[in-house]
Amino acid sequence: MRDFQMPGRSPVIACDGMAATSHPLATLAAVDALRAGGTAADAAVAAVATLCVVEPHMTGIGGDCYCLVSKPGKPVWGYNGSGRSGAKASGEALRAQGLKEIGTSIHAVTVPGALDAWEALLKAHGRFGLDRALQAAIKYAEGGFPVAARVAWDWARNANKLRPDAGASKHYLFNGEAPKQGDVIRFPALAQTLKTLAAKGARAMYEGEIAEDMAATVAARGSFLTPDDYANYRGDVVTPISTNYRGLDLVEIPPNGQGLTALVMLNILENFDLKSLDPRGPERFHLVLEAARLGFAVRDTHLADLAHMRTPVGDLIGKPFGKKLAALIDMNKRAQLPVSPAPGSNTIYLTVIDRDRTAVSFINSLYSSFGLGICTEKTGIMLTNRGACFTLDPDHPNFFGPNKRPMHTIIPALAMRDGRCDMSFGVMGAHYQPMGHVQIVLNMLDYGMDVQEAIDAPRFFFEGEQTVVESGTPAETIAGLKARGHTVAMADQPWGGAQTIKIDWDRGVLIGGSEPRKDGLALGY
Repeated sequence: MRDFQMPGRSPVIACDGMAATSHPLATLAAVDALRAGGTAADAAVAAVATLCVVEPHMTGIGGDCYCLVSKPGKPVWGYNGSGRSGAKASGEALRAQGLKEIGTSIHAVTVPGALDAWEALLKAHGRFGLDRALQAAIKYAEGGFPVAARVAWDWARNANKLRPDAGASKHYLFNGEAPKQGDVIRFPALAQTLKTLAAKGARAMYEGEIAEDMAATVAARGSFLTPDDYANYRGDVVTPISTNYRGLDLVEIPPNGQGLTALVMLNILENFDLKSLDPRGPERFHLVLEAARLGFAVRDTHLADLAHMRTPVGDLIGKPFGKKLAALIDMNKRAQLPVSPAPGSNTIYLTVIDRDRTAVSFINSLYSSFGLGICTEKTGIMLTNRGACFTLDPDHPNFFGPNKRPMHTIIPALAMRDGRCDMSFGVMGAHYQPMGHVQIVLNMLDYGMDVQEAIDAPRFFFEGEQTVVESGTPAETIAGLKARGHTVAMADQPWGGAQTIKIDWDRGVLIGGSEPRKDGLALGY
């Protein structure tokens, strides 16, 4: 329990329904949808559409989406709404041009999968249509909304990225500058695009004037994408993957998402007595960092579009492989770990749970802040740069090629216990996300923290050979990491953004927590 004499948030507790998002207006849109008779799916789409307006640097309709849905007594439903490269995409051609990586080239733009996923979620689990679910977003895009504090801070840091592009500067800068906290702004072109989608459905994103505007925008810059690539796009219902950690099943979307990284990490960590370690102490930080280095090495070696992976997912998330990796960790020093272990040798996250205890774990992203920094001039759509996650190494399964999905960082999660949803949660933050999932699970399961305490706790990760910690990390922990061979740096911005709702089945209540590093909140009724 938190110290009520100290700054902080209490968990939010309610009975009938709850939403947790990174922006108050989005949380309100979700709760309004629930109170109007909508399901968790209806509320999730209302919230994400709102976030595409009020947090435009973090997400947009030009990006991608994954979601997981748990309904009592039914298998978990998963959807992969990530986009693909064009049918004519060629890594060989880019290598011939001298490119070493996709980077910030126009080839980082993939077909956006978000709208397809939103409509699929509504059709499978909702009561409302896309027309009704988009109304709050249309209202804010057309009528205006005040810029929140963290949004303004992020926007100012990315103004120079927007200035070179005619569409981005036209629609997302105001008198050439990023808006300030409290400024009321509008997106008229995006509002009209949302109205078209509300009237015609998701296919209007892939066929007709909206798709033509996106295709023309990238074609002018040399992209392989064509109008046919947009018209042919469809997302997929997928079977989730999971592992059990001390009685809790962590459920993730399968590749091309990086969710298996979190599962590999938990399989490593279950071989250690976490409860005996101080949750803020150097031993815990060191152990989890070493497990993360191994888990991400597995990701970087093997992860790709599922159709192109060469190592079975089951082998990568198997307990024997986890035990083998755990044996490589030295609790007293930062070890030289294998670069390519094998079994044989920027984003929004939201969650909603309704009175029927349908839980939706939902994530939507442009990847980097404002995606590639390119916006369609007519329709006001920021374009994703997700294709930057492809590699130009022809020997890697994630090699850039035709009709492929790149390795993807966004991952929603569910925690299941005895076949029921125990918790719906996620932690946005690009490559950090599997680390965030693991930290939330450890904080709650091994250390008994409530949902808000688990989110509030100081975070840590690695960037290359450097260990990066948040400012709330105890000085003695930093010293202990350095003594174990870690080169420690302070983070220049917070790690990630979490949203969590836990179901207390015995008492019939929902318990929510929301990221204090963002502007949002959890709200129930």
